[in-house]
Amino acid sequence: MTPNTCIDVTTWLATLAPGTVSRSTRTASTAGGKGVNVCRSLRALGRSPRLVGLSPADDPRLEQLLAAEGTAFVPVRHRGQGRIAMIFLEEEGRVTVVNGRGPEPEDWDPSALLPRVRAELDAAPAVACSGSLPPGLPDTTYAEVVAAAHERGIEAYVDAAPAVLAATLAAGPDLVSPNVGEAEALLHGRTDEAVEESGDDLVERCVDAARELHARGARRAVVTAGSHGAALVTPAGTWWLGAARVPVANPIGAGDSFLAGTSDALVGGAGDVEAVRYGMAVAAAAVQHEVGGMLDPALVAPALAALPAAVTA
Repeated sequence: MTPNTCIDVTTWLATLAPGTVSRSTRTASTAGGKGVNVCRSLRALGRSPRLVGLSPADDPRLEQLLAAEGTAFVPVRHRGQGRIAMIFLEEEGRVTVVNGRGPEPEDWDPSALLPRVRAELDAAPAVACSGSLPPGLPDTTYAEVVAAAHERGIEAYVDAAPAVLAATLAAGPDLVSPNVGEAEALLHGRTDEAVEESGDDLVERCVDAARELHARGARRAVVTAGSHGAALVTPAGTWWLGAARVPVANPIGAGDSFLAGTSDALVGGAGDVEAVRYGMAVAAAAVQHEVGGMLDPALVAPALAALPAAVTA
């Protein structure tokens, strides 16, 4: 479930200098939204996911892009302009992302979304709720999906903006996986978010944040720190899992691929630490592809082998 689907416009350029006219070397348009990336990775892993999200009624491009790449899409249509995300990739590796807002509530029927999702849950082994919510949807929207999943005896995994994640924790999501910036925004009111985090205390910050998210209701709480690794807290314990070192073509969507890999492993019966390690290997494979969420599945096994052993924290 990704209500705020979009079209990603990715631009490659030498240097992005605000306030100047820049020349791109290449531009590509792809379907976007966190759940789109999750579906890409799940398909590469052999799953057949279905995606529920918003789609502009008068612009077929999003649905055409999704169909072309093989995503089974369940659209909830809206009027007006579709959401756009702009991604700028500079030659030295810096990434800048500008996310669009999404359709206004007067341009669609927000009450139509949850019934569509509930209908899909009846035949699903699990549900992943990914990304921001468009204007007009309450922050408790994903909490309602978690409750509906649990009523059907299936697990619900949530990767959402801080306010939405905060409103979901009391529902007991089976997995949450914010990055450390998002987690600290939820817990401490942090206002910035970096594509890649740094700092000598990064491991401690991730572990502390994961413990707090678990205490607030998440059954499994993972806090990721990009190429550094991730902290995992469950009822059975706390771990730090270091990341594999791989060449990075595009870090956008790494967290979505992580969610896909982890959820794929959990649905397949893997233990918690094993599932998170597998999710990290999938993310490491995905960042080697220039399109977010896409990956060569042959790269997953080498990445998994390159991961350091999990360390009790």
